[in-house]
Amino acid sequence: MPRPTRERWQRDFPRWFDEVLDRAEIYDYGRYPVKGMGIWMPYGFQIRKKVLELIRQLLDARGHEEVLFPLLIPEWMLAKESEHVKGFEDEVYWVTHGGLEELDQKLALRPTSETPITYYESLWIQSYKQLPRKFYQIVNVFRYETKATKALIRLREITSFKEAHTVHETFEDAERQVLEAIDIYKQFFDRLGIPYLISKRPDWDKFAGALYTIAFDLIMPDGRTLQIGTVHNLGQNFTRAFGFRIQRRDETFDYPWQTSYGISDRVVAALVSAHGDDVGLVLPPEVAPVQVVIVPIPAKSPSDDERVREYAESLRKDLDENGIRSRVDDRPEMTPGEKYYYWDAKGVPVRLEVGLREVNENTVTVVRRDTLEKRVVKRPELVGYVKALFDEIYKSLYERSWSFLRSMTSRHEDLESAKRALEGRGGVVELPWCGSYECAAKMTEYLQAKALGTPWPPERAQGRCPVCGRPAVTYLRISKQY
Repeated sequence: MPRPTRERWQRDFPRWFDEVLDRAEIYDYGRYPVKGMGIWMPYGFQIRKKVLELIRQLLDARGHEEVLFPLLIPEWMLAKESEHVKGFEDEVYWVTHGGLEELDQKLALRPTSETPITYYESLWIQSYKQLPRKFYQIVNVFRYETKATKALIRLREITSFKEAHTVHETFEDAERQVLEAIDIYKQFFDRLGIPYLISKRPDWDKFAGALYTIAFDLIMPDGRTLQIGTVHNLGQNFTRAFGFRIQRRDETFDYPWQTSYGISDRVVAALVSAHGDDVGLVLPPEVAPVQVVIVPIPAKSPSDDERVREYAESLRKDLDENGIRSRVDDRPEMTPGEKYYYWDAKGVPVRLEVGLREVNENTVTVVRRDTLEKRVVKRPELVGYVKALFDEIYKSLYERSWSFLRSMTSRHEDLESAKRALEGRGGVVELPWCGSYECAAKMTEYLQAKALGTPWPPERAQGRCPVCGRPAVTYLRISKQY
């Protein structure tokens, strides 16, 4: 069977994406009577669960402690840091009544948690001896998004918001934590096979209240970019706002330094987008709720049919005992072909086809989802073969996704060629930049796009700024964005 194409995946991505979420039963969006909010369906919830298990594993291994803070934040607390509240004031949902009674103060539905967590850190931490402290929580956040909403990509209720918050004695310690956070995210996205560009956001687009922001971006099939993770050095902005000081090693008192970093539902959107094809969803084995589906092929006689079913069940047992998540699809109301279509759409990495021939020959027909290639494998070799196949599938998905990102990233010396690239396939263009806001504004206006920022780690540019003609100090990344 020929390898699945990715023509519609790229040409008609927005519609393809919505159809995949529906067919794979991941996320029901657009029918809940509150704009910007959707429902995780059972299969999608299991994918989400696997993704969150992975980030928990990586954070726990680096000494992060999981916490859980209240959803409601008092207005006075949210307003403590002036830049922060200005950055979120257009997005906050406010609770003003409890039943019929008007509240004595407005309560915000959590848009993010820098302020309440800083407040409690000030109660919990008094000395450098208690540092560093690294907390995280995975919670719902609410942001009144005024742009067009889109399932998993632009929501008003974000249901899988992982936010980490750390406290440090010195600026240098906080800088080291930024590097650790970036490394955690690189491991996380690498394990998922999701490719990324790492950029330092321009000052005008950094997180409200941060010294600077480092962001991870994915290039989507339609050429637009999607922010999938952020890391912020918060400096002492929040600790100063709360009057939060600690005793330092020299017995003086000073404001500690903080970082924060987050991911959201967009990770699942990125997973769907990076690996899909025209058949539907394709999942890396590590986060697939069902890693192997076994489809029995009905036999003509009841006795032979029972032999096929028993054989299929014995295969499932063998796989499960070896840590492979498997399922037998023996639904009588569906044909084998219908089952193939159903599970291919759900992105299950491996399908086993079992009929009377396989029973008699003690073999299994193995189909890998990413290529739809078939191979007949002897029963005793199955477990080892499937495990090796998982590695092959992951490697193939990883290489394919990174190849696409590289093909959609281009460097230009002038605005005209950059414009042609963006108006063609889209993606990310990099232009030499002098560092001035005025020149960046003129670039983005001409290209009808937005600035992602500059490459991280920092890269010295060759050439001159195409706007002012001065020597460039770095490259400015520009793209059309979600």
